[in-house]
Amino acid sequence: MEMDIGELVNKYGFPIIAAGGMGYFIYFIWMWTTTEVSPVLADANKTLIGLIDRVRRLDNDLIRLNQKLRMTVTLKQKPDYNKADIKKYDDENNKSSVKRRD
Repeated sequence: MEMDIGELVNKYGFPIIAAGGMGYFIYFIWMWTTTEVSPVLADANKTLIGLIDRVRRLDNDLIRLNQKLRMTVTLKQKPDYNKADIKKYDDENNKSSVKRRD
């Protein structure tokens, strides 16, 4: 009662045997995907989400540091005026610009 593929093709025809073989192949690939690949993809997805969050946090930190650096440079470029400096500036400018006639 042993049948080989040739006898099956002769008895049922090639399209039926090919459809059965394709059905088994699809079942095998489906089972392999759901048991082997899906858990690995889920783990990789968690890792990817974690990396994206880290990159986003680093980007936010970089933006904050750039703002702080810009503010520091801006404040260092602005002169710090106080009353003594203003008085000294006024005294120097008044002496040089105003000439008295005696």
